[in-house]
Amino acid sequence: MKSWIQKFLVASVAVVTLGVITPSHTIWNNILDSQASAKSQSVGQSDKAYTQTVYSFEEVEKVDLIAEAKEQSYQKFGSRIGPKIQNDFDEMIFPKMQEAIDETIAQHEEIKPNQLAITEDPSGNYAEKIFNIYNLETGKDLIRFHVRTENRPQVGYYYNFHYHTSTDNFVTHHNLGDVYWSKNTPPKWLS
Repeated sequence: MKSWIQKFLVASVAVVTLGVITPSHTIWNNILDSQASAKSQSVGQSDKAYTQTVYSFEEVEKVDLIAEAKEQSYQKFGSRIGPKIQNDFDEMIFPKMQEAIDETIAQHEEIKPNQLAITEDPSGNYAEKIFNIYNLETGKDLIRFHVRTENRPQVGYYYNFHYHTSTDNFVTHHNLGDVYWSKNTPPKWLS
């Protein structure tokens, strides 16, 4: 629990100070070590080593962007599709989606993560759009994530997750993976 509190405090300081002040490791180590040693002396336990993660302002922004990407994906799935494909999406598709986001941000070094935003309305019916990540200053998309419903004869329906990037004017289809639905026609998105 203390590790969670520590991460929250470090991230809060970074956000509040807009990344100008990064909390020193020694401050947090001294505070937590003194609390841990006081507790261990009273209980008779030995001191434990604490691992800590310090996030810069840019990293906090990127973490928020990734969390919003997952939320928009779940919104697209709706309550009928989501429960059936959520585990496969979380295990197979979302890590690749996160990797694609990281690579795209790395390719555009001139754009800071706080200059990026995610579109909030995934398309319904049988349309492909999950969300787009775009530059707030220019309004131009950097990467577009889609899911297409495919009916494979004698096999059934699959969801094909893929993305397109601005580097090639959204022409190339970058495959993230497929998730099987069933032989029955799937419901519409957002249902």
